[in-house]
Amino acid sequence: MNLIRFALRKPISILVLVAGLFFFGISAVRTIKVDILPQMNLPVIYLAHPFGGYTPDQMESYFAKNYINIMLFANGVKSIETKNIQGLTLMKVSYYEGTNMAQAAAELSALSNRIQAAFPPGSQPPFIIRFDASSLPVGQLVLSSKTRSNNELQDLANVYVRASFTSIPGLLSPPPFGGSPRTIEVNVDPAQLAANNLTPDQIVEAIRVNNQTAPSGNVRVGDKSYITPTNNTIKEVKDFKDIPLFKGGVQNLYLGDVATVKDGADISTGYALVNGKRSVYVSIAKAGDASTWDVVKNLKENLPKIQSTLPEDVKISYEFDQSIYVINSVKSLITEGVIGAVLTGLMVMLFLGDRRAALIVILTIPISIISGVLFLKLFGQTINLMSLSGLALAIGILVDESTVTIENIHQHLDMGKPKALAIWDACKEIALPKLLILLCILAVFAPAFTMGGIPGSLFLPLALAIGFSMIISFLLSQTFVPVMANWLMKDHPHGHKDQFSVAEGHEELTKQAFAEREDYDNNGKIGKFERFRMAFMRLLDRLLPRRGFIAITYLVVITSLAAVLINVIGQDVFPRINSSQFQLRMRLPDGTRFERTELKALTVLKEMENLVGKEHIGISSVYVGTHPGLFSVSPIYLFMAGPQEAVFQISLKEVHMDMDEFKDNLRKRIAKVEPGVKLSFEPIELTDKVLSQGSPTPIEIRFAGKNKKINEQYANKIIEKLKKVDYFRDVQLAQAVKYPSLNITIDRVRAAQLGVDMNDISRSLIAATSSSRYTDKNTWIDEKIGLSYNVQVQVPLDRMKTEQDIANIPLLRNSTRPVLGDVATITHGYTHGENDNLGAMPYVSVTANTDHTDLGTASNEVQAAIASLGELPRGLFVEPIGLSKVLGETMSSLQAGLLVAVIVIFLMLSANFQSFRVSLVILTTVPAVVLGALLMLLITGSTLNLQSYMGIIMSVGVSIANAVLLVTNAEQLRRVNGNALESAREAASLRLRPIIMTSVAMIAGMLPMAIGHGESGEQVSPLGRAVIGGLLFSTFAVLVILPVIFAWAQGKATTQSVSLDPEDKESKHYIPTTLHQ
Repeated sequence: MNLIRFALRKPISILVLVAGLFFFGISAVRTIKVDILPQMNLPVIYLAHPFGGYTPDQMESYFAKNYINIMLFANGVKSIETKNIQGLTLMKVSYYEGTNMAQAAAELSALSNRIQAAFPPGSQPPFIIRFDASSLPVGQLVLSSKTRSNNELQDLANVYVRASFTSIPGLLSPPPFGGSPRTIEVNVDPAQLAANNLTPDQIVEAIRVNNQTAPSGNVRVGDKSYITPTNNTIKEVKDFKDIPLFKGGVQNLYLGDVATVKDGADISTGYALVNGKRSVYVSIAKAGDASTWDVVKNLKENLPKIQSTLPEDVKISYEFDQSIYVINSVKSLITEGVIGAVLTGLMVMLFLGDRRAALIVILTIPISIISGVLFLKLFGQTINLMSLSGLALAIGILVDESTVTIENIHQHLDMGKPKALAIWDACKEIALPKLLILLCILAVFAPAFTMGGIPGSLFLPLALAIGFSMIISFLLSQTFVPVMANWLMKDHPHGHKDQFSVAEGHEELTKQAFAEREDYDNNGKIGKFERFRMAFMRLLDRLLPRRGFIAITYLVVITSLAAVLINVIGQDVFPRINSSQFQLRMRLPDGTRFERTELKALTVLKEMENLVGKEHIGISSVYVGTHPGLFSVSPIYLFMAGPQEAVFQISLKEVHMDMDEFKDNLRKRIAKVEPGVKLSFEPIELTDKVLSQGSPTPIEIRFAGKNKKINEQYANKIIEKLKKVDYFRDVQLAQAVKYPSLNITIDRVRAAQLGVDMNDISRSLIAATSSSRYTDKNTWIDEKIGLSYNVQVQVPLDRMKTEQDIANIPLLRNSTRPVLGDVATITHGYTHGENDNLGAMPYVSVTANTDHTDLGTASNEVQAAIASLGELPRGLFVEPIGLSKVLGETMSSLQAGLLVAVIVIFLMLSANFQSFRVSLVILTTVPAVVLGALLMLLITGSTLNLQSYMGIIMSVGVSIANAVLLVTNAEQLRRVNGNALESAREAASLRLRPIIMTSVAMIAGMLPMAIGHGESGEQVSPLGRAVIGGLLFSTFAVLVILPVIFAWAQGKATTQSVSLDPEDKESKHYIPTTLHQ
């Protein structure tokens, strides 16, 4: 009340404050960081350690297990997962919530440095990166050229493009994808080696001694100090062929006689294809605290500058831009805000017939939203998909505060009061109920501050956006609205002619009479709303005599139906959207050469074009094979298990189709055209990637146990069970467990007899089948750009085609024998292409997608399949992970949050009304809200998810707010007249119009969201639908059922105060002061 009095006494001050709030709010809107997702603060760190040539078994034993042992000394570690493929160990270290991640990263780095001594010689330190939503790429910078190879584009991207990123604040980038690092290739000819009695290792040694780095000294001659550089390092690539392969004597054998030398690239392990052609792309990511929109905008502005540093035949473009989603969401918010404001204004016009009042209500909406953004910035939040959802949701409820105030002012004006008095009395009368309503709405979001994990990170910005906007709206309704009402609204024409007293003490008793007269027109005819009111009162009069039966029936039926529906409606973590972008992983039989995989990938692209038309493929990006060992960070962004895999990222344009049907049609086509090809669709949207926590599909089941064969055996049982369920797709074992190998078994005794040892054999074998990059590092400097590149000896891949070629590898210098076949046998076999571990325990996983089925239903089927396995062998653990696990955690958190919100509201209402019974009466509207929301979700085909739960929680708050408005009046009347039945009837009639107005206003504000119009509309539409469904049922429950329950529950309640103070006149323990004496 003091706030209202201050506003009325100092209106210019209020106008200045509102103007200042609006000005600084606009400034905040322009400068606040714009991101896709809120800061998740996920307690996860990735570590990638390459070591070229090592098998998955070696990487697991020499690296992964050592890392796991040393990580046991780290604080706060929750779990350690490792993936081991040829040449790479990728480790995911998860921490408990609340862990200081900066300290954890430093500790992990220190421990990894400490364990380096346990690794094989030549091992380099690992790459360590903290994982968050900001770690994921938000787009791709694509390089293409009609004349240059992938490897040339790779070098240009690495040297020039990435170097230019330093001028763009907040931009991070992993190494380029699609080519191999520039390398000086020394390709030896096996026939020439044999003819000259040389081994590959001798070539390596010759290069090492003739091309080496050495420090320069200084010579002081006279007044000068000369630097003394030598040509230890070869200057020109062509000079490598002149390296002598002899020492002393008159021999004339040179490197060029037995090998070719070229400025090329490391042995290719994979390619990138953009629109079906080999290209190179650079993934774009932002630093943790940078704005996605600013980073992408600055990058686009700098593209001409970056283009100028490249040759004219090389073109760059920015593709798969993820920032457009949040920008289009901002545009959708503005559109929804305008539509919501217009609909609200029309609603006020419809009920009150007052254009000036409608204008006042409409003005509060942008002020509240803009001020909400200001406080979001002050509290370190960003504009993201979740905070935008909160602001969009707030639009529907912001009008509640101002609408109730304006409606109450109209009631007081209809009593014949002067305008100034009517405004003062109206605002003063509802100040406390409105504060209680605000607290009720805020209370439903209290769980946001206690929820943990991903749900908590997503829920908090939404709750803050709504909370800030609501608080500002409440303050405006107490200050700005009464001031503007005094300036803009007109006095009502009947003045003080009414026969009813407007004395302060009789106001509550006489307002019912005015409520029944105010809708008469000037000719004395009954207005439309009054006719509706009279019909409503007749209905209420029929129900009130049966109040006991109706109350019990309502509670039993509504609660039962809600319980049934909550088990019928599907569940998802986030609403499923029919996105025109998708990611697809293609797998061929284990060990397939990546060149063959590339051809199959082109076939899949061709089938996609046939399905939708080539003109509807916006852009396609495919990575085939594995990443170069030098770029160990790349698998963190895109994990590739072997040469048999290819990952597609496709963006369709101007396509309106059910994407689930498109995916199913593509599966059928590929199964017919390429029977050996397996497909699996993966998340591409940033939200889905974060929520899945690295899982490639919504369904992933982990089988962890010491015995790898038993793990695989039970995984295959689950695969067979899931394949029988008609809505599961892409069911397969995620790991390559039968990778072909040529096993070289060396006879150590025979080798010793022939004068060779394991070192001679392994060095020659590596140089012949891989390269000397990993056994003898040698570099060459390109003086034009000042960068060094590796020099490596290798046998051309096309010269090692058969087992006999391998058997003929020479082992000893200056001798044609022995060769490898003399000391070893070569046999075909199989090995693991990928070894995954949870801690020290091996595991395999089964992955699956779903078709036209919610995740909750699929997860239940998975649990049933696991249960059907019976008693598991000792030491085998089977559990769903990934998105299905997140679903369970999210639903539990949201249900607990809703329960906590109801308890908080109950306690708050009990404190306000000083009655547990009245508080329970108000809470009887909650089952109707839940039933209405669930029914609307069922009708519209939506699921229970994070967004729809927010809608349910929001509608619970609004429903309780309306109930508080009615029950407050009813209880005040009952305490005066002592008749609960009559008080309930009068309060329902009195609060009929404001409750209908606020409900209609919010439903009108939610309609654009519920329809799903605009970008990301599918993601937020369940929220709007849940709110509308909940409000429709709760409005009926508040107006029709709540008075009945109130009259039933409070029929025999005392009118005396619960006060225990003997000096309180309203207390039944009151003792007159005369008795004290």
